[in-house]
Amino acid sequence: MKRFMIERDIPGIGEFSLTELCGAARASNQALTTIGPSIQWQHSYVAGEKTFCVYLSESEDEIAKHAELSGIPVSRITEIGQIIDPLTANN
Repeated sequence: MKRFMIERDIPGIGEFSLTELCGAARASNQALTTIGPSIQWQHSYVAGEKTFCVYLSESEDEIAKHAELSGIPVSRITEIGQIIDPLTANN
């Protein structure tokens, strides 16, 4: 599977309550179950009026299908080519 960063413009997301965030996570999980094991949500960051979500998927089409089923909009999909972190310096 490929790794993707999904950027979502969601007005007010930074002010969502834990209950509202749980509802969004439930909608995402239900869509993932419907699509099947070829797409996985790893985690998301909430920053201001956006979320940045990391997914594993076979294709961008599956991510678009997930957005449609979950009702969570997608602004941009970017394939992640490589990951670096502090340990990368040790290579």
